[in-house]
Amino acid sequence: LHKEYRRQRQMCIRDRSISYAKYGYMFIAPFFLVYAFFQVWPLINTFLLSFHGNGGDNQPFVGLENYQTLLFGGDDRRTRAFNVQFFQAFKNTIILWIGNFIPQIFLSLLLAVWFTDSKLHIPGKGAFKVIMYLPNIITAVSVAALFMRFMSNTDTCAANTILGMMGKDTIKFENDPTWSRGIVMFIQTWLWFGNTMIMMMSGIMGINPSLFEAANIDGATSGQILRKITLPLLRPMVVYTLITSMIGGLQMFDIPFLYHTAAGDIKDHLRTVAVFVYEQFRVGNNVHSQQYGIAGAASMILFVITVILGSFVFMMNRDADEARKKKERKELVKAYKRQQKLAKNGGVDI
Repeated sequence: LHKEYRRQRQMCIRDRSISYAKYGYMFIAPFFLVYAFFQVWPLINTFLLSFHGNGGDNQPFVGLENYQTLLFGGDDRRTRAFNVQFFQAFKNTIILWIGNFIPQIFLSLLLAVWFTDSKLHIPGKGAFKVIMYLPNIITAVSVAALFMRFMSNTDTCAANTILGMMGKDTIKFENDPTWSRGIVMFIQTWLWFGNTMIMMMSGIMGINPSLFEAANIDGATSGQILRKITLPLLRPMVVYTLITSMIGGLQMFDIPFLYHTAAGDIKDHLRTVAVFVYEQFRVGNNVHSQQYGIAGAASMILFVITVILGSFVFMMNRDADEARKKKERKELVKAYKRQQKLAKNGGVDI
């Protein structure tokens, strides 16, 4: 046991003998400073705000009352309305995220495999990559305005104009949950699949090319290479994409908020949790009617749910062998220290 511990310790010392990690920390330090100022402190302030009353400044401390209102409702109509609206907003958020993530990941993975396959000679690969990534750099306001011209409640939008020319009845796209949710899902997929495709391509290009060459020599088909080599080795990138997409999806705000013709006419079936939080800050024209505490509590609930889901996805997809070896090393160190302590007290002689 003693020899094994010394060997492990020598390996760790040898690995740390030449370390340039401090330079890396110096380069990323500005990011963490900006992140702490613009993200960590607002998060702490929101957490504190969630325990206080609503409207104006210097509101009294109310404890978990805002959380209880959102999660369980209350006896009066007002508190029950907060509870119903919050859970409906959370349901809408999950539906919109899943509805755009599934087609996004499949389309991105398919295109990434095509563009990185050396056997496929696709002309103009560079141009296709740029065109597919372009929607990602367009502002959400511009995209929402563009699609409002295509499909909205107005009779002059492109879709209703075509239907009118065909003698068909016009459609109130914004009022129909199926149409409006489908449009928002399509917009989100169109906006982000290019970025996801680039991530998938970087993951595939990081796989050792000799594995693909060996599979081709052995006569493996493209489907077998995808299932047996590409997808298993691409799992870390897929997990990263899933977690980042989930974080962004649960905070979805811009497109669902902007997809309406009349000012302030946000549809109930498009109200996400982020939109719900924004609305609590914007209730009425009087500052004393603004629901700061409710908005803070909703934000913290969303944060906790995001952390739990992200941790669950990470734990389900981590490398089991590496986790087992790490656990064995920890047990080895603990056992050695325990033996040393006993030997020091005269209980065991190593």
